[in-house]
Amino acid sequence: MEYKDYYKLLGVSRSASRDEIAKAFKKLARKYHPDLNPNDASAEAKFKEINEAYEVLKDEKKRKLYDQFGSDWEHGQNFQPPPGYENVHFGGGGFPGGGAGFSDFFETIFGGGGGGSFRGGFSQGGFSQGGFGGGGYQQRPRRGSDSEATYELTLDEAYRGGSKSITLQEQVAGPDGIPRMHTKTLEVNVPAGIKDGQKIRLAGQGNPGMAGGPKGDLYLKIKLMPHPMFKVNDNDVILDLKLAPWEAALGASVRIPTLDGAVEMKIPPGIGSGKKLRVKGKGLGSGARRGDQYVRIMIQVPDILSADERELWEKLRDQSNFKPREF
Repeated sequence: MEYKDYYKLLGVSRSASRDEIAKAFKKLARKYHPDLNPNDASAEAKFKEINEAYEVLKDEKKRKLYDQFGSDWEHGQNFQPPPGYENVHFGGGGFPGGGAGFSDFFETIFGGGGGGSFRGGFSQGGFSQGGFGGGGYQQRPRRGSDSEATYELTLDEAYRGGSKSITLQEQVAGPDGIPRMHTKTLEVNVPAGIKDGQKIRLAGQGNPGMAGGPKGDLYLKIKLMPHPMFKVNDNDVILDLKLAPWEAALGASVRIPTLDGAVEMKIPPGIGSGKKLRVKGKGLGSGARRGDQYVRIMIQVPDILSADERELWEKLRDQSNFKPREF
């Protein structure tokens, strides 16, 4: 059995006072406490070691008995206690499961259990004692972490908002304790005018808590799907409107689509390609921050001309005073 140097585990000298030992233990407990290192087996093992060392060195009788072994035992890997020590016992608690939380070295010298191991938690300000007395350490209930999922919406759905049903896969522990995938359906209220990248919070639908703590939250990150007619620029939507040359030159009344239904738009005469007209309040967002729809003019010309059409274009060319390249 290997000798365990409790002073070395706590980083104190053999002449350290009880206050120095307690201070060293609390510092290490902050670092290795299971509450602050979830699912970290090495941290939990280290915490048990320093808890065991403190269990002995904080108790005057146990420390005296431990010190009687002398420094010679530090150099031997196979430790055998002096005759008579195998029947020494100290009553009390210990880690969950009786003395199983202590090493064989401790059990051989001091018997099963121990006179009360550390039990406590951590407050916002740091270390807080939950009591020194039997029962072992206990994890305080901890809220589960938040999770995030991408939620795709069409532009029309984002504009209108409303109630949506979504199906998610989550990992849960089965009756046998083995993790398995579970399908759940949630009702989501999508705010009208929600934008790409915004998040919807679903309280209590995130990862499970520890030691009976509440679940975290689930955040749905909105991803807008491409639209066949509209492009999105922050809160605004943009529609490319194709016009014939004579519509652009003479003006026209054109029925255009919006996310809120078709509207009639007056095209002023003489408008150029690339110019934008605004339809107020037909974009994304809400309230004072609701965006607009912009109609971008795209003048089109025919690819194929009949003989009569060509003659008319040539006549227009010969009679027109318009010079597009003069600045």
